[in-house]
Amino acid sequence: MQSCESSGDSADDPLSRGLRRRGQPRVVVIGAGLAGLAAARALLEQGFTDVTVLEASSHIGGRVQSVRLDTTFELGATWIHGSHGNPIYQLAEANGLLEETTDGERSVGRISLYSKNGVACYLTNRGCRIPKDVVEEFSDLYNEVYNMTQEFFRHGKPVNAESQNSVGVFTREKVRNRIRDDPDDTEATKRLKLAMIQQYLKVESCESSSHSIDEVSLSAFGEWTEIPGAHHIIPSGFMRVVELLAEGIPPHVIQLGKPVRCIHWDQASAHPRGPEIEPRGEGDHNHDTGEGGQSGENPQQGRWDEDEPWPVVVECEDCEVIPADHVIVTVSLGVLKRQYTSFFRPCLPTEKVAAIHRLGIGTTDKIFLEFEEPFWGPECNSLQFVWEDEAESCTLTYPPELWYRKICGFDVLYPPERYGHVLSGWICGEEALVMERCDDEAVAEICTEMLRQFTGNPNIPKPRRILRSAWGSNPYFRGSYSYTQVGSSGADVEKLAKPLPYTESSKTAHRSSTEQQPGHLLPSKCPEQSLDPSRGSIKPMQVLFSGEATHRKYYSTTHGALLSGQREAARLIEMYRDLFQQGP
Repeated sequence: MQSCESSGDSADDPLSRGLRRRGQPRVVVIGAGLAGLAAARALLEQGFTDVTVLEASSHIGGRVQSVRLDTTFELGATWIHGSHGNPIYQLAEANGLLEETTDGERSVGRISLYSKNGVACYLTNRGCRIPKDVVEEFSDLYNEVYNMTQEFFRHGKPVNAESQNSVGVFTREKVRNRIRDDPDDTEATKRLKLAMIQQYLKVESCESSSHSIDEVSLSAFGEWTEIPGAHHIIPSGFMRVVELLAEGIPPHVIQLGKPVRCIHWDQASAHPRGPEIEPRGEGDHNHDTGEGGQSGENPQQGRWDEDEPWPVVVECEDCEVIPADHVIVTVSLGVLKRQYTSFFRPCLPTEKVAAIHRLGIGTTDKIFLEFEEPFWGPECNSLQFVWEDEAESCTLTYPPELWYRKICGFDVLYPPERYGHVLSGWICGEEALVMERCDDEAVAEICTEMLRQFTGNPNIPKPRRILRSAWGSNPYFRGSYSYTQVGSSGADVEKLAKPLPYTESSKTAHRSSTEQQPGHLLPSKCPEQSLDPSRGSIKPMQVLFSGEATHRKYYSTTHGALLSGQREAARLIEMYRDLFQQGP
């Protein structure tokens, strides 16, 4: 491999040795999204003095991406889902970020979360609007069946073979049979309702961030837990929450543009005289000394303390090597799926690899279209696209040239005084990846043609501006957020979250992430946490895992990401609290 620099503090540096003897560990956090920032902040607030956050991109925030044009648009996280006990809501409310939020920006339905004013306009590809009473009847039926999908996990109902353990297959067939058996509807009405099934399932796929809702596990679907209370947006941008978290972190702790190539863990037990990588040269990486300053230069920098070897070595893409006691990995499930074989040395345990494979993550993208004037009426809060020729369809997959058929509709951003005349479209799955490869002009042209077709108005002008996300092709994310795929369950989330290396005590005393509720930080004491790394034992919790995909109840949410970061910090806080109490 190339010559790499070491960022290790000198083994002969009295301050460094003293910190390690007193139990002060070096913690490296990979990723400066909500999980990483929450973990770093919690550690620093509890007195950890040697914390470094490595962020691959040029900015903090992860999958929060607020873009400021004439106003703020969210390409990533948009809503605070629920308010009762939600730490994101509490942070936003305490800092006055919700003061501009109006009643019209609270969720009262499952289709449009932007406005409760007006109605969703369901339009067919023949340019006709589906009557309001037909929409309401179908919506009631769909929501009744949707509620049934929650019962398999919550009430332990058995899943029959016909459903293929799929939310989409179960919902499509159950709704379809109810429609066909309805004696009061005409054949024309039945056909409209059958076509609406596909549109609703496309919306559901976007909400789950799956390629198709057919890929979402029916038996696990009900485990995801919704926090009670209204949904909120932050008019000044969701990035304000990120900035508030970062305010408690000294600037030198966070290193931007620092992608990681590989985490070499379990070094102490495998190589008692030093790490697997042979560092060369004299590193100049600066670490907090605990006094607010930085480590000074030392001619011995780059050597290792043979008496106290570092158990983990983080190898960066720029070839810098950073030794550590613990690493908190917050990278997305999409990145883990793509890079787990090269990202960890030694390889991950079989059960963790299996969990990574079984769990799902897909791409949900937004397409913002700004118009000079609205072509929709003031009573309309969204335009939903229903393809009549999909009434009998049993798939949500399209060939690349028909990618636009996956666009389920456009929400009207509200209020216009803030956003102007803007529509927000939604697309997910493999079709979203095709959209990401198109240029802005092509996407704007296709979206305009769809709007003309479904509204029956050939005079709709092209938008004056287009803005869209591209989470699937972003190498630092490879998807939007996670879901429980057919064949997976919450147990896989637990396996993904379990720290390395495994010990007998960690297998029996591992704290379930489902036990962590908003407002509860520290886990209960576990036998593994009494291990003292200074006394020759294998150091526990060398590699910890956080991020939305590791929270069993709140995966796919911003509060799940934040809580998972706090959860992993709490493991280390409790571990070293025990060591402090034991004394030297």
